[in-house]
Amino acid sequence: MTNDTLFIGQNYIDGAWRDGDTLLETFNPSDLDEQVGRYSKASPADIEQAMDAAHRALPAWRGYNMQARADLLRKVGDLLIERSASIGRLLAREEGKTLPDAIGETIRAAQCFHFYAGEVLRNPGQWHDSMRDGHNIIVSHEPVGVVATITPWNFPIALPAWKLAAALAYGNSVVLKPSSFVPAAAIMLVRLLDEIGVPKGVVNLVLGDGRIAGDIMIDSADALTFTGGTETGRAVLQRSALSMTKVQLELGGKNPLIVLDDADMDLAVSIAANGAWIQTGQRCTGTERFIVGDKVHDEFVERVAKEAKAYRVGHALDADTQIGPVATAPQFRANLEFIASAKAEGADLIAGGCEVECRTRGLYLAPTLFANTRNDMQLNRHESFGPIAAVIKVQDLDEAISVANDCDFALSAGIATQNLRAAEQFRSSSKAGMVMVNAPTAGLEYHVPLGGRAPSGFGPRETGTASAAFFTEMKTAYINHGVI
Repeated sequence: MTNDTLFIGQNYIDGAWRDGDTLLETFNPSDLDEQVGRYSKASPADIEQAMDAAHRALPAWRGYNMQARADLLRKVGDLLIERSASIGRLLAREEGKTLPDAIGETIRAAQCFHFYAGEVLRNPGQWHDSMRDGHNIIVSHEPVGVVATITPWNFPIALPAWKLAAALAYGNSVVLKPSSFVPAAAIMLVRLLDEIGVPKGVVNLVLGDGRIAGDIMIDSADALTFTGGTETGRAVLQRSALSMTKVQLELGGKNPLIVLDDADMDLAVSIAANGAWIQTGQRCTGTERFIVGDKVHDEFVERVAKEAKAYRVGHALDADTQIGPVATAPQFRANLEFIASAKAEGADLIAGGCEVECRTRGLYLAPTLFANTRNDMQLNRHESFGPIAAVIKVQDLDEAISVANDCDFALSAGIATQNLRAAEQFRSSSKAGMVMVNAPTAGLEYHVPLGGRAPSGFGPRETGTASAAFFTEMKTAYINHGVI
């Protein structure tokens, strides 16, 4: 047990904090005997009221002074940095991310608000001369409207932050539904928005089961941004088609890292281990397939297995912990089932694959590596979303690219090589939405687009200036100034 206090969370609707009819509890994945939070679940009526509040608030927020809106977003970022240690600790307790990673994620959330504070003042519109004499053409970007926002458990403050910051910057109102496994960080974010005086109804927060909230939010919203599993994303897309709600989906990945025979092996092993196992492998852009040239295959397997075995798995708040626990009990069970299935397929377990005993009763799993695998194995076809990776041997670059692309997912892909021509061939041939050369497949920046091709994503990209494509609608106006 720790001395941290129990976190109490409510729904935030139309500028007021409200209790719900039932409770939701969370426990520390580093210490299952420690309760972290107790939350009020929103009823269907609560969710409908949140959507109504967002619609009522939209007209005034659309016309809100640009400088005042930018100042609000800037202040949220300032407060996130100022309170990053306390928010990060709460995040680490509830999600299981190591404390440095949790604080770093909170700072990243702040950076997103700072970036979009600037976007408020950088209008993406256009002005054109017309082919018609006496006419001009103005292309303006207007808010899409009420944005329903559903976020997962693996980045419990960064994901809500970059979605909310972008939505608010472009003049939209929002209803946020964070993961019921880790709602505390999102609640802290909304508390900051309330503290700085965001107008009532502009931001609303509902807690609880996504299956209950999802349909109501989709049916009532002008747009929905969702990050989560691919199958859930398909269901969201099907529902949104009925109401023609605009959607942005960021979904799963089965990301490859190609290691060519000419790779700098120290670098290749480092980026492979980082991509596969840091943050317990719970990153949609994490590496799950190592596609390795036959001449360096054995050396790579030996060295990357050594890296896997050297990681210190432990309590998220311990100073020497490098990899924390799996975030949720269902994910922990799914990881163990995934490992058992890979063994049954005939993959050779080289490292990990087992639970780890630590000083507290938690969801600890050793970084896991399989070798002697084929790309047609289920191990290499389905996302594990855990600290699990597999090695596939190939003969040359052409085969490596073919294997990398031979997967339904197309989110992120990487290559380790010292050959510029090979790097460029891979970059242009990869079907992934994001390509990394001599860098981990995970680890993205907030000022550039994030996302993959279907079924790893659907709709406009997230983050950076690309967000305008989703959070705004374009209007083209022809002006006959000859009669004005």
